[in-house]
Amino acid sequence: MPDKDPHCRPTLADVAKLAGVSLGSASRALSVPDQVKPSTLQAVNRAVAQLGYIRDGAARALASRRTRTIAAVYPTLTNPIFAHSTHSMQQTLWASGYQLLIVSHEYHVEDETTLIRATLERGIDGIIMVGTDHDEDVFSLFRLRDLPYVLTWSVDESSHPYCVGISNFDAAYRLAQCALTRGHQRIGICSGASARNERARGRRDGILAAASEAGLDVPQAWILERPFSYEGGRDAIRCYWRMAHRPSVIFFGTDLQAMGALDECRRRGIDVPGEVSLVGFDGIDEAAMMRPAITTVCIPAHDIGSKAAKIMVDLIEGRQVEPPAPMPAIVVERESVGPPSDTAPGSGSGSGSGSGSGSASAKATQRHSASGHSRRATPAPDAFGRHT
Repeated sequence: MPDKDPHCRPTLADVAKLAGVSLGSASRALSVPDQVKPSTLQAVNRAVAQLGYIRDGAARALASRRTRTIAAVYPTLTNPIFAHSTHSMQQTLWASGYQLLIVSHEYHVEDETTLIRATLERGIDGIIMVGTDHDEDVFSLFRLRDLPYVLTWSVDESSHPYCVGISNFDAAYRLAQCALTRGHQRIGICSGASARNERARGRRDGILAAASEAGLDVPQAWILERPFSYEGGRDAIRCYWRMAHRPSVIFFGTDLQAMGALDECRRRGIDVPGEVSLVGFDGIDEAAMMRPAITTVCIPAHDIGSKAAKIMVDLIEGRQVEPPAPMPAIVVERESVGPPSDTAPGSGSGSGSGSGSGSASAKATQRHSASGHSRRATPAPDAFGRHT
């Protein structure tokens, strides 16, 4: 074959000629490799490698009206829990011939609609998003383009058919019961921003509902919102330790926050769990490596990613999809939770008792019942999520 201009991109015709096959056979070998003879596929792949041929994605998309690209919108890329989900999602999509495009708004929810609009303009076949609480403009964009979408990580507060995740409310409720059985009555909560984040609201309200059922009030001053980060947890400890009365156990919205809080306690010489117990949420591997290891809820991140990807492919390819059931979340008790200290500020002060209709605990129960997600009458699971 004569030398070509090094600046001239090889074409599919060049691949076919070098492989000694027809143009149609070369095209089928690259598009549907399982439908051509092994010898043809081997010859075409060898020619592709030799020529450095790369298919024109824009041209293929124009011809097929598909880009074979799925977008996944994450609130942040700094939390390791999302990496597990992304990995399984990508592997599942790749096995079905799709690529994954990852975007993040870093919890700047006011930018989400603009970000998604820009993503749609790139050309995608479907979109997977974290959470169920999104601006209505986002769903309007999907309807206008007849774009399939799957919501992940949560089933709370949603009427959308394809939600792959857990009930954050139920998981947090069971998590709170672990602390209550240890005798804790002074409960603090540090979540992330609850606006446009049903996961943060569900986790907060699940803890408050458990407290309310136990006849406990959680003072508004003990309910904080901090970034879902190490520094957010550190700042929460600094805030609580400026208070004259403070909680004996603090529930954090993520393991990252709890790990940051544990680091701040170490710096200040605060004994965990001797002076205060700390609880996380997510179940990332790093939480188990802390000293003490952090009590948490393990979210099935890997399964969420793969299941969301499978549903997305089925939707795109026209297969019938049944709305998925909520996925299990397992409470794992570790050394960061102990019995309450009798000497901590606030013990015996009465600040943790009484749940009148104006308390945060009572209001959370009312909010959750009104949203249609009141707890089902099922046997209470033990500390490891098993029903007795």
